Amino acid sequence: MLPERPDDGMSRRDLLKLIGLTAGSAAMYQAMTSLGYAAESGYRGPIKLEGDPKGASVLILGAGLAGMTAALELRQAGYKVKILEFNSRAGGRNWSLRGGDTYTELGGATQKCEFDQGLYLNPGPWRIPYHHNGLLDYCKRLGVALEPFQQLNHNAFLHSAKAFDGKPQRIREIKTDFQGQTSELLAKAVRKGDLDEAVTKEDQEILLQALRSWGALDKNYAYKAGDLSAEFRGYAKDPGGGLGAEPVPGQIIGLPDILRSRLWLSLMSFTLYEFQTTMFQPVGGMGRIGEAFAKQVGELITYNAKVTRIEQNDKGVTAFYEDAKTPGAVQKASADWCVCTIPLTILSQIDIQVGDAMKAAIAAVPYASSVKIGLQFKRRFWEEDDAIYGGISYTDLPIRQISYPSTDYNSIGKGVLLGCYTWNGPNSYEFTAMTPDERVRRAVDFGAQIHPQYRTEFETGISVAWHRSPFTLGCAGDWTEEARKAHYDDLCQINGRIVLAGEHASYIPAWQEGAILSSLDAISRLHRRVLGG
Repeated sequence: MLPERPDDGMSRRDLLKLIGLTAGSAAMYQAMTSLGYAAESGYRGPIKLEGDPKGASVLILGAGLAGMTAALELRQAGYKVKILEFNSRAGGRNWSLRGGDTYTELGGATQKCEFDQGLYLNPGPWRIPYHHNGLLDYCKRLGVALEPFQQLNHNAFLHSAKAFDGKPQRIREIKTDFQGQTSELLAKAVRKGDLDEAVTKEDQEILLQALRSWGALDKNYAYKAGDLSAEFRGYAKDPGGGLGAEPVPGQIIGLPDILRSRLWLSLMSFTLYEFQTTMFQPVGGMGRIGEAFAKQVGELITYNAKVTRIEQNDKGVTAFYEDAKTPGAVQKASADWCVCTIPLTILSQIDIQVGDAMKAAIAAVPYASSVKIGLQFKRRFWEEDDAIYGGISYTDLPIRQISYPSTDYNSIGKGVLLGCYTWNGPNSYEFTAMTPDERVRRAVDFGAQIHPQYRTEFETGISVAWHRSPFTLGCAGDWTEEARKAHYDDLCQINGRIVLAGEHASYIPAWQEGAILSSLDAISRLHRRVLGG
């Protein structure tokens, strides 16, 4: 591992920027791994809670993945388990909206999903990285069938309303032309001897060979339109058969145009560790995972239970709750121990009897704002007209992304696009402030600038603005580096007989893997405490 600050005084952050500018984000990620900034999931196989808990009971608050993971494993270890869940379903943010479903957000606006059978929107998590080992293992154990999720499609679009007269550009064209012309510039620097002090002569020759290959440069180390570049960026006229079948290479996009368009910013998304292939999704929607957990522990769950107070003493924990649909009468549930997975945005408003340090930690973490909008169309025009099969198009319009379904390729019939996905920032707040119907209308208006077919093919849509979600009041824990240093350990400690778990109590926030790993860590420590360890 490299030191925090190399001998020449260059910071690690500056070093990573330099690597990213010269060699690309893939090389930068490799450097991040060496520097300890990126790591795989810490899951190393099924948990083993050995030893007899002697009938100890555990109250779990929340039936999301963290809560149900805890319930599944603790019951297996011999504990008496009970779960209180605010919603009328299990899964929490692991959720799919299908035709016939209804959803009511804060403010009372109720939407009914009118998608055709078999079509759905995942309002929360929608993809699973290959290195999220814990989640993948539970999918295997619970019989959740997976299929590939298409993150990168070179034929999808990069779009800027301010560049190229607002015309979307194919990812493969921007990627190849940017990479090629950057390679040409670096090759010129090598050949002029500008890197003599940094790279040996032998390594310079190897570097030049690498740049020719990586950047599709010709024998003179130039990047230009021709057969070589066309092999990567595509053709103005594809190879065919018979007379007139000769292909015509496409014209390259000039580096100044690419730089000013800033479309290169979106290329990073495909090389980030979180989004590298292979990614997965459950067959039939992400909600299949929560449903599979609920099949195992559903009888332990009390639904529509809105927790209003949590008390503890040296003998146990009591949660007071009321019916979320008909509030009024207060009920209570007690146990020897408690695993609380309630999102911190909600928990910070509940009277919970824990120490000042944990209370401060609970109050220290804001939640990210995010909006997703699903749009159903009469036909799969993105495939039929644009040859886009799965993947994501990126735009500087407020919708930010359009994700194409990774299922039912080349089929006849309708389809649902993720027509908007915002993450924090003004776009999220703007969409959150709109009514659900207005969000859908705006998504159609913006999307039509990329796919004009929206105007004639759109049928119905549904939106979820996570800051208006009554059971989370936000999308996911949005830690700052300073907040982690000050509060993370206090958040994760066992406080008396209460321990917290969830994606917010992990270093993989906003991912289901973080929720599962946090839960396994929490119940392992709790089990040791019960056994007197």
